[in-house]
Amino acid sequence: MPVSAHWPVRFGALVLLGAALSGCADTAHRVVGAVTPYKIDVVQGNFISSEQVAALKPGMGRQQVREILGTPLMASVFHADRWEYVFTLKRPGVEVQSRRLTVFFKDDVLDRVEGDEMPSEADFVASLASKASRRPVPVLEASEEQLARHPVKPDTAPPLDAQPPAPPPLSYPPLESSAR
Repeated sequence: MPVSAHWPVRFGALVLLGAALSGCADTAHRVVGAVTPYKIDVVQGNFISSEQVAALKPGMGRQQVREILGTPLMASVFHADRWEYVFTLKRPGVEVQSRRLTVFFKDDVLDRVEGDEMPSEADFVASLASKASRRPVPVLEASEEQLARHPVKPDTAPPLDAQPPAPPPLSYPPLESSAR
């Protein structure tokens, strides 16, 4: 049986890996942590902002409420006078966010709203920022030298004071000649 010429390299790599894993528990934890699967964010339901709740006024019709809040997550046949809006966000390493809003109707108009205090849109977006995205935002300005490398093309759009095209004719000639 022929012996491969690469066996010393493979054996050395195996010995180094074993030494690294057995030498330090922290190293083994980092190696195992490096191969964990990617975990996604799970969003369920309707996000309702404090701005949307503030736009609701007693006496609004069902369609107006639907236009502001969207389609409710739950609308029961047994409780036709209320709509349930539930929002849940599950992210790895972050506490689960869960909010609930109940909209009550009386004679098909909005009577009252009950539920959790809702965040503003800006607060919600800020809570979504991950550690990786907390780097400083780069300045989006070009220097004069960078602008000189990309000359501006002349505008080919017609001037604003140009005459509009003539309207199409109101009548057209017949498709067939009448001389037969």
